[in-house]
Amino acid sequence: MFKNILLPTDGTDFSRKAALAAAAFAKGSGAKITAFYAIASAPAAWYDAGVADPQVFEQMAIKQGNQYLGEIKSLCADAGVECDMVSELSDVPYQAIIDAAEKSGCDLIFMASHGRRGLSNIFLGDATNKVANQSKISVLIYRV
Repeated sequence: MFKNILLPTDGTDFSRKAALAAAAFAKGSGAKITAFYAIASAPAAWYDAGVADPQVFEQMAIKQGNQYLGEIKSLCADAGVECDMVSELSDVPYQAIIDAAEKSGCDLIFMASHGRRGLSNIFLGDATNKVANQSKISVLIYRV
């Protein structure tokens, strides 16, 4: 059925729970997982205030992303599922997720949903909803 599943992560407990479910799903369908992390850049206001050096912030974000991706790769290995790791610098995570799925040849995007509703969803801009509404690739939303 599915051959390559994109699994975005942000390192939260929600993402870890979704990763466990995605690994089981991939195992059952004989698919591999492409774990993805969108590396955010530091807000420009931080630079102006002297709080962050752009290169230092980016290096820290890459290190953190590699840690999150490594956790998923390990989890997949434990489940007997092949896993590739991909990251990209982006300030628009939902678009980076869609782009990564297309570039990696994924036929499914498996995402966690925090279950936000109402005003909190509108103000927080739920990336899962944006991916589901704008992706041409199928999206499986795992309710955490």
